[in-house]
Amino acid sequence: MGLRRRIAASFVAAAVMAVSVASTAAARPSGDFYDPPAQLPAEPGQIIRSEAFTPAVPAIGDSGLEAATALRIMYRSNDTHGDPLAVTGSYFEPIASWRGPGPRPLIVVAPGTVGQGPQCAPSKLFGDLAHYQPPFDFMTAYEATTVYPLLALGAAVVMTDYDGLGMPGVHDYVNRLAEAHAVLDSARAARNLPDAEITERTPIVLFGYSQGGQASAAAAELHSAYAPDLNIVGAYAGGVPADLRANFAGGSIDSGPLAGAGGATGLIGYFLNGVYADYPQIRPEIDRMLNDAGWAMLRAAAGMCIPETTLRFGWHPSNEFTSNAMSFSEWIANSPLLGEIVDEQRLGGAIPDMPVLLMNSTSDDVMPFEPVRRLAQQWCARGATVQLTAIDSVPSLLPSSGLSHSLADLPAMIDARDWIMRLLSGAPAPSDCTDLP
Repeated sequence: MGLRRRIAASFVAAAVMAVSVASTAAARPSGDFYDPPAQLPAEPGQIIRSEAFTPAVPAIGDSGLEAATALRIMYRSNDTHGDPLAVTGSYFEPIASWRGPGPRPLIVVAPGTVGQGPQCAPSKLFGDLAHYQPPFDFMTAYEATTVYPLLALGAAVVMTDYDGLGMPGVHDYVNRLAEAHAVLDSARAARNLPDAEITERTPIVLFGYSQGGQASAAAAELHSAYAPDLNIVGAYAGGVPADLRANFAGGSIDSGPLAGAGGATGLIGYFLNGVYADYPQIRPEIDRMLNDAGWAMLRAAAGMCIPETTLRFGWHPSNEFTSNAMSFSEWIANSPLLGEIVDEQRLGGAIPDMPVLLMNSTSDDVMPFEPVRRLAQQWCARGATVQLTAIDSVPSLLPSSGLSHSLADLPAMIDARDWIMRLLSGAPAPSDCTDLP
């Protein structure tokens, strides 16, 4: 069976198992594992604690379902301002042999949007694949369908929960620096685990879609300055929120006939909660701009996972939540302070020092293609090696629902895994810089 077919089969098997388990499972209590200590380690990436757990679905290998080492980890990282904090995540090391040449690689997965409530942290869900609390609090470990096919290749995988997700505090959603620090330090944490086989020479690949695409791309940009000790040989970033001004003004949130229909207005709640926590200087403006419904939305979103957020805030455009009926994109355009914070999250300010694969659907109504093309152009103009793949196989379905964005994840992941295998085999990294799509 060819690599593409093996990967597709692994993905389908994992997805089927996730659906079957999620219909009945509830997340196990995590005890006090997620309570950070008062004193943090001195260096980013140092392990604070770890605990073994049994994944609800074993890893997938040549002979079917196989065991894998699975650990929840807590490690030291830095927040968006460079201050120390604890972050949690998951580490997986398969029994299956690595399919490629050389040593087993480490794939550093940055998860997509899961929500903002502590129950949404991926590391809390892998043990059961689902969380449910009546009436609407429901979340599946959908990133299992990313991790398990990578384990089937024989790669080790580490996945961060990001700053503030699962831990005390606020998850600062789509905050570029906080995400990049958490991703890069998760690779350091995997290397620092006492019984893991990750070393300074282990080839590392960054991997993420949607929010994870932004985190992977941001980590690629920050690698040389923040974590040059990591042997990162490539980065995949798909469905990337490359420019939050464009993303928040897109058809799923602030424009189009069905603005907010997909529940993406709730993403504004996630973002503003993080901004309020991280940037004290803008709190008076947010206090002034939000109406009672806006504050209710922010408080609710802070404890929600993405399915409930979609159910609660679908069909509600963002101007329902402001005191002057201004949409969120209009607020950004008219506020120098908020605009500056939003623009701090824009990618393109630094150059990745490893080959990068960017993938985006041309029909994506949440993360539009054009900002990703501009990002590729910026990187290429400064000497980066970039392959930009336009996914044109996903039709525009239910505009403003975000469905096209979600459906593009599967073909992007399959192509990304092919790209990783070619890269790790020693083949030259492809580049579209002379002829961008």
